[in-house]
This record gives sequence, C-alpha cells and structure tokens, in this order.
Amino acid sequence: MKLQAASKKEISRIAVGTLVCDVIMVAGLFLLSQFGIGKFDILRILLGAACGSVVAILNFTILCLTVQSAVEIDSKKKMRQKFQMSYNVRLLLQAAWVIAAYLIPQVHFVAGALPVLFPNVVIFFLQSRGKLVPEGEKPAAGEAEGNVQEQDEPEDHPGPFEV
Repeated sequence: MKLQAASKKEISRIAVGTLVCDVIMVAGLFLLSQFGIGKFDILRILLGAACGSVVAILNFTILCLTVQSAVEIDSKKKMRQKFQMSYNVRLLLQAAWVIAAYLIPQVHFVAGALPVLFPNVVIFFLQSRGKLVPEGEKPAAGEAEGNVQEQDEPEDHPGPFEV
C-alpha cells in the first residue's frame, strides 16, 4: 500500500519532532553525566537514539498504513479487529526493541528506549499548540469530532485499561 500525501506529511512531522527530542535527550544525558549521574558514551548514546528513533517512526508509519487501509473496511467489527492486530504488532515491535536495547551492550539503554515515546511527546506538543489539525479542518462549534454515543455496535470486550 502506498502512503497518502497527508500520511507522508504527518510522518515527516513526527520524524522531525523525534529528532528534536533526540537532541534534547542527548543534551540531558550529557548534563546528567556532568553531575556524576551515568556515563556519557557518545557512540552508545547515538546508536541507541538512532535505532530507537527508527523503531518509533516505523511504528507510526505502520499506524498510518493501518488507518489508510481500515478506511476501506465496511464492517466495524472487522475494522476493530484490524486496529487491534495492528496495535498488538506495534506494541510487540516496541517491546522487542526495548528488550534488545537492554541486552545489546553497544546500545545505551535509556537512549535506545526513550525514543519509542517521542512520537507521543510530539503529538502532545502539536495538540497543545493547536497545530495538530489545520485551521480549515477543525469542526465547527456544533459539530461532534467523533461522538462515542453514535456507535452502532456495543463494545464486545473491555479496553486495555478496563477491568
């Protein structure tokens, strides 16, 4: 499946934001090492940051591809299943990378694991600045953005944080 232009734009925004977060993280690790907290090994840190960022951006790309393909599905149940499968695969990818970052001695664990969270940080930042949804695409005051009460089918099972 080919990425749409809007998906490419969002992936590039996430990639740039992740790079900015990487620079801040490396600077933070350097400052911590100056106060005697941890060892600043630039090669291990850069390898961890690079690999962790690739995993994070790949994860977001898989999400974009899933959303693009799910739009074509008519059944809400099949769509839900597709999103659940994608979520599980992406979560497994992240977990595998974090475990690998811990086990591979050439990778700084914190610098490798932290970038997995950077797309969330970038999205939160863009949301807080009102730049996540372009001005022309924001719903009017009376329009619902995704009203939960309008679902046709009841939820079959609890969500990941519900008991």
